[in-house]
Amino acid sequence: MKDSSHKRHIAKAITWRIIGTIDTILLSWFISGSPYTGLKIGLAEVITKMIFYYFHERLWFKVKLGVKKNGDDSKKRHLAKTISWRVVGTLDTMLLAWIITGNPVTGVQIGIAEVVTKMILYYLHERTWYKIDYGLPGRRSKGKAVTETKDENEQLIIENEQKQ
Repeated sequence: MKDSSHKRHIAKAITWRIIGTIDTILLSWFISGSPYTGLKIGLAEVITKMIFYYFHERLWFKVKLGVKKNGDDSKKRHLAKTISWRVVGTLDTMLLAWIITGNPVTGVQIGIAEVVTKMILYYLHERTWYKIDYGLPGRRSKGKAVTETKDENEQLIIENEQKQ
């Protein structure tokens, strides 16, 4: 069976990058005072962050930390992914902002401001994608089928007991 999770991770990387870039552009603009600087930092990140995010997703796909016995991801796993991604993302933003502005203080200011907004946005992004099965065929349908069969069997038992 072909592993279609790559499609999912690419789609997640694209949707997250759109959200993250908009946030970076706005924060960089606000902190630097220049919309042009905000655009330069945000657009530079598109390349670096897409690459880093894809590999971050692949790593977490292989690591089973926080995966429940039934195969579902725990909220703790989503939180751990949020924190690990934020560390990678913040370091990338700080370095790019420093290079683009020529000012390490501006890089640090943008990186610090981003920590809060990006963690909130990323957690919401993770929780939203968790509800989407794209690229993971049968992830929930297997459990759902078992639950539905169990519910149907319980209903039949109740009906048979009532007839007796």
